[in-house]
Amino acid sequence: MAGDLPLDPVTFEVLKNSFITSVDQMGEQVLRTCYSFVIYNRDFSSALHDAKGECAAQGNQDIAVHVGTLHFTCKDVMRFFDGDMHEGDVFAINDPYAGGTHFPDVRLIRPIFADGKIIAFSQSNGHWSDVGGSVPGSFDVSAREMFREGLRITPVRLFDKGRFCKDVAHLIASNTRDPVSIIGDIQAQSQATQVCEREILRLVNKYGRNTVETGLAAVQDYVERSVRQRIAALPDGEWETVDFIDRDPAGGEGMIPIRIKLTIKGDRAIYDFTGSHPTIGSIYNSAFGTTFSAVAAGMKTFFPDLPLNSGFYRCFEIIAPEGSIVDAKWPIAVTGFLMPFEKIMNSIYEMWSKLMPERALACAFNLEYLLTGGLDARSPDKPIFMFYDWLPGGWGGRNGKDGSNVTTACFGTGLMSQPVEGQERANPILTTECEILKDSPGPGKWRGGAGVVKTSRILQAEKTVISYICDRERAVVWGIEGGLPSMPHGLTLTRADGKGEERLGSIFSDVPIGEGDIFSRPTAGGGGFGDPLERDPALVIEDIKDDYVSVERAAKDYGVVVHTVDAELCEYEVDKAATAALRTKIKAERVANVRLDPEIVAKNYRNGAIGVLDVIRQHAVILDWGTGALLPKSTSQFREVFERRSVAKWSTG
Repeated sequence: MAGDLPLDPVTFEVLKNSFITSVDQMGEQVLRTCYSFVIYNRDFSSALHDAKGECAAQGNQDIAVHVGTLHFTCKDVMRFFDGDMHEGDVFAINDPYAGGTHFPDVRLIRPIFADGKIIAFSQSNGHWSDVGGSVPGSFDVSAREMFREGLRITPVRLFDKGRFCKDVAHLIASNTRDPVSIIGDIQAQSQATQVCEREILRLVNKYGRNTVETGLAAVQDYVERSVRQRIAALPDGEWETVDFIDRDPAGGEGMIPIRIKLTIKGDRAIYDFTGSHPTIGSIYNSAFGTTFSAVAAGMKTFFPDLPLNSGFYRCFEIIAPEGSIVDAKWPIAVTGFLMPFEKIMNSIYEMWSKLMPERALACAFNLEYLLTGGLDARSPDKPIFMFYDWLPGGWGGRNGKDGSNVTTACFGTGLMSQPVEGQERANPILTTECEILKDSPGPGKWRGGAGVVKTSRILQAEKTVISYICDRERAVVWGIEGGLPSMPHGLTLTRADGKGEERLGSIFSDVPIGEGDIFSRPTAGGGGFGDPLERDPALVIEDIKDDYVSVERAAKDYGVVVHTVDAELCEYEVDKAATAALRTKIKAERVANVRLDPEIVAKNYRNGAIGVLDVIRQHAVILDWGTGALLPKSTSQFREVFERRSVAKWSTG
């Protein structure tokens, strides 16, 4: 750890902010020149590295999942081309086993020279809409090894001393379903790295090479020093928790645990994943780079005022058992790493909420990816189309404040919600519904944020398949400090032939669909914070007016009895006497309800006596939501954490 700042305060601040601005300008360049609709909606990140490959600056809107991995891929390129880098060179890599995320995230890296010496690297990372593999969009949930996931790009030179290596670029692009867009994105990302190079050389011309190099080191030392001081002010100790992936599609029933123990010792944090499940038979595995990034992103949430760079990374250590779901090795499939990623982030939220209760927050909804691809029959040429969609949802309730409504996932808050108009222009798909989903917020003294529901219909298309990459259908978004869960994820499909609605769930790939078929999926709200019976009835009334909560769920979840005066005018009133009586009744019965025989709960659900939200929030039972069959192992696991996070915090008097 560095001592005093090696630069005067003014120069240090100018350089610190200039480095960040240079990265932000990379992002603006990508945004204005990219070809992929996915990248245009901000599924990209950028970074400035020092001459050792350490991250010196991230942008203000870079998405969380990338930020802790870019220095790994920069260093891998440096190792591979050691002694063979020149001005004008640009290299590409997407290798998750070298510290990247997954194959669609392709990074372009440019060495920056001054006085004939490498002083820095600029890096642009974009999520390409397709990198080959067995299904459109390159997310095959049934893949057990990487060979069905798409093209693995180990370090390769795309620009040689400024000359575009057309043969190499076209080899890469030709192994995707959208080669024209891929070539366009390569050019856009390459130009972005040049924008950063230009800005760094401008600083060199103004301040001198030595000063800029000193600044690149100083900004990292500043963050390290600041974080260590704050950690040192916290009590030493250990905190443990567990979260789950819904299932192993290649295994039996039961959720997949990710266990984390946080140890604070002096000025350092240690995250130990010992006890986490071995890798599973799907793409829902995480290589070490993305586990590292999840820890960095989760912990950084509690240090929002500091810039992010490798100085932050020096302040924590990770123990990840090799071969576990958080340290998958080649050739284990890892494209769906975002599922363990978000479990790690939310687990860190929970543990740091104990350390910094003023910043506490409950679990956020899980990012989901919908991928539909086929031939667009609206055009005589019938080109390949790829509808690649994600939705916002709800974040967890906070200590003293409700969770954020309809917000992009903690996976990457820089992501934009995709405009349906652009989607409909590019794809033969019509969106018929996209609105806030009533009763999706997890109940609490401070409720979770609201999720959404989106419904779409296939238009003129041929040879079309649909895949869905999601989780939290069984490991339902949870509350803390007595708060209640949200609701399960899962997609339903209604065929045009009138055979009715079919629940496909939260994890499937390559399902054929045809013209007129309708698919719909919700996103969960955030988990609740605090006992929902302590929520101010006036706030419940406001939630009803805003269509966040129904009158029925106000009674069941909050114990608030509401009479509708005039729904059209949003006039409601609380029955104070009935509310007091109902809250007393719920307090007396709710622990017994949570411990009711799961078989009885499942039977009541199948005969229509209770609904999905009753099963989850009142009884903590997990079912196959299509058939109503009890999932006993998943229920046991869910009840164990429900008891700790919710029941243990309830007052029964």
